[in-house]
Amino acid sequence: MQDVTCEIDITGDICPMTFVRTRLALDKLAPGETLLVRLKGEEPLRNVPRTATEQGHRILAQETDSSGISMVLIRRGD
Repeated sequence: MQDVTCEIDITGDICPMTFVRTRLALDKLAPGETLLVRLKGEEPLRNVPRTATEQGHRILAQETDSSGISMVLIRRGD
């Protein structure tokens, strides 16, 4: 993964808290900084990137390991 400004682990959270925690972390970043989100499950993997994009952020990378943990790298928009 590319340079990461901040990381959060929301693997123990369920929707809608997955994006609430992601949004709170993004709000603390300056435009252009990056957030690495660790999450688990199909619903958060669909909703977190979609909602981040809808709010003007950019998904830079997304991958899932063999244990089912996904990592989503988000660049904060303006």
